[in-house]
Amino acid sequence: MHRAHPLAWAALGLGLAFLYGPILLLVVYSFNASRLVTVWAGFSTRWYAGLLDNGPLVESALVTLKVAFASASLATVLGTLAALALDGRRRFPGRPLLTGLVYAPMVMPEVITGLSLLLLFVGIGIPRGFWTIVIAHATFTLCFVAVVVQARLRHLDRSLIEAAADLGAAPVTVFRTVTLPLIAPAVIAGFLLAFTLSMDDLVIASFVSGPGATTLPMRLYSQVRLGVTPEINAISTLLIGAVSLAVLGASVLTARRGR
Repeated sequence: MHRAHPLAWAALGLGLAFLYGPILLLVVYSFNASRLVTVWAGFSTRWYAGLLDNGPLVESALVTLKVAFASASLATVLGTLAALALDGRRRFPGRPLLTGLVYAPMVMPEVITGLSLLLLFVGIGIPRGFWTIVIAHATFTLCFVAVVVQARLRHLDRSLIEAAADLGAAPVTVFRTVTLPLIAPAVIAGFLLAFTLSMDDLVIASFVSGPGATTLPMRLYSQVRLGVTPEINAISTLLIGAVSLAVLGASVLTARRGR
């Protein structure tokens, strides 16, 4: 067996430290007893208890989770349907144009996407708030779901689908009983990706949000400009833990389904 060169291991270690070192430092300092985030004064969980008294921060976190779940669910449905329509074995007029329109948000700057959606909502008279953020995030993330699901469709065993159709199953029944279970891991992965992107978004939400719909990234950005507080570290650690548990749970379910 070929052994990796020590320089390769060193480069890997430096890369992992660069990516996860700041996150680990944030988690550690969320248990700092001092109000000064740069001075360690001992272990304490006082800032986690203090989150209960920070109403605006908790409210923003709840709004973010609701927006992320709603937009990821909508993006998963639309992205899966788009992937099925753009499957490589399907040929129809306008397919290249539709492909470009579906994948455009991936390469479009978020400032342009947010500004265009803002002009759209203002032009058709939709008041900005919770649902405008959901629509904007679903528009932005459905292309990522489509890419993940379409990659799964390329390696799908078509003989199973054809066998179900030959046995007299209707197209809807074939999709529900054969196609959907086969692409379920990709659908779940697309949902998690859309959920994470929605939770992380700041630029688009800043354009399309309204009164009473302040997301956590917006709240954190406004507070960080005045200085980082221990409560920010605490709520960020809770979000990291929640996302990690969701990813771990999805991985376990996918592994069990594979076995």
